[in-house]
Amino acid sequence: MGKVIITHDEKCKSCEGTGLYVGMGERNGSAVVCHACKGTGCFKFRHEYDEFTERKDKKGVVRVFATNPGICIGTGNGHRLEDFGGMTFNDWKAGKKFVAGTENRNYTCPCWWYQSANYELKPDWSRCNIDGSFSSCRHFDNKAECWKKWDKEQK
Repeated sequence: MGKVIITHDEKCKSCEGTGLYVGMGERNGSAVVCHACKGTGCFKFRHEYDEFTERKDKKGVVRVFATNPGICIGTGNGHRLEDFGGMTFNDWKAGKKFVAGTENRNYTCPCWWYQSANYELKPDWSRCNIDGSFSSCRHFDNKAECWKKWDKEQK
């Protein structure tokens, strides 16, 4: 399997096939030559790619996370990758699913985590007091209780 090239001609979306563009600055009957099709009205589409054969390994990765809600994940300063949830690369490669407990429970609450990981599972609790950031919630310092509540509701 090798490189695949797809080409075709399509009506230019920028000028609707006219070769002329009328924007904010062109008024009273004026137009400019369309930059996308160079005035031809025809956009020459070209897409080049390598055909997919199999998923490749990502060198150096030892742990995989379902998502990252905006927290620096890594080792150092007393942190281990396991502190951020996730699963081993080998478990992920073997097709294991992200289950309860693989979330970043040390540094996020259920609301914060599931906003990124799976919005349909994001709790809609009246107790959440998010005013600008999740960490500003009055319950954030006791997020372990929120995780217990979330786990109970998911059973």
